[in-house]
Amino acid sequence: MADEVLSTPGHLISLAARGFARLSESRLKPLGFGVGHLPVLVALRDGKAHTQRDLARFARIGQPPMAQMLARMERDGLIQRTRDPSDGRSSRIVLTRAARERLPAAIATLYEGNRQALAGFTATEASQLADLLTRLIDQLDQLTSAETSP
Repeated sequence: MADEVLSTPGHLISLAARGFARLSESRLKPLGFGVGHLPVLVALRDGKAHTQRDLARFARIGQPPMAQMLARMERDGLIQRTRDPSDGRSSRIVLTRAARERLPAAIATLYEGNRQALAGFTATEASQLADLLTRLIDQLDQLTSAETSP
């Protein structure tokens, strides 16, 4: 019975996530990016977030880890902070030119890794997997927000 826990969707998804993270990390490192940077890079590129709070919400992580990541990204020349003209206590965050220039190669690298990882799947199966995982993530978000709500 204890061995069965290793065959549960939660455990298998965790193993798959770690595998994807290792693959992506090794391929992104030469471009100066890490897997954790992706939500920030995409949000800033697409204009979906500009403040630390917005980025933390978009990436679904807490403020302290986001602050640490942004400090590292600023140190590495991936982002720049400027004062928010409407709120002097806050700063606006933008991608540097270097990050914007390297981002298309990083995205292409990630798509290629996904393509290779799903090589044994049909297009329909890959689409179904993405749909099922999206539903699962939504369900997990609902469960965790219900448990943390007063």
